[in-house]
Amino acid sequence: MSLTHFDGKGDAHMVDVSDKAVTSRIATAVTWIKMSQGAFDIISEGRAKKGDVLGVARLAGIMGAKKTPELIPLCHPLPITKVAVELTLDPELPGVQIEATVKTTGQTGVEMEALTAASIAALTVYDMTKAVDKSMEIGGLRVVLKDGGKSGRYQAT
Repeated sequence: MSLTHFDGKGDAHMVDVSDKAVTSRIATAVTWIKMSQGAFDIISEGRAKKGDVLGVARLAGIMGAKKTPELIPLCHPLPITKVAVELTLDPELPGVQIEATVKTTGQTGVEMEALTAASIAALTVYDMTKAVDKSMEIGGLRVVLKDGGKSGRYQAT
């Protein structure tokens, strides 16, 4: 197995997907942000000075997915057909669980868009809450579902 973003000389390049079939593609990525109980309470009670933390983070994640090819140098611009970002308060962390799902019909997958959406949502939660807790921790970023294309279905266990 070789890395597809490097040519025979080892130079980085954008993968040519022109011969790949156009298929329905989906990817889901998850992450979490852990915070102090005080920061969690402010978010869960809707008392953040910057506004609705989860609502703004959801929109930021959606925007992040759409901007992925501008942020990741070798990503193809894709006609994204759906981005869903779910943020769930988790009192056990305490913090927020984030799940981002991206769909397209195209010649390459949307894993990077899902990872970007989840990351940007988590970073937005941090940005909106950092005045209360600068020690927040973001972790667990990973693809949990990828389907479509030649490599088929991947689902994390």
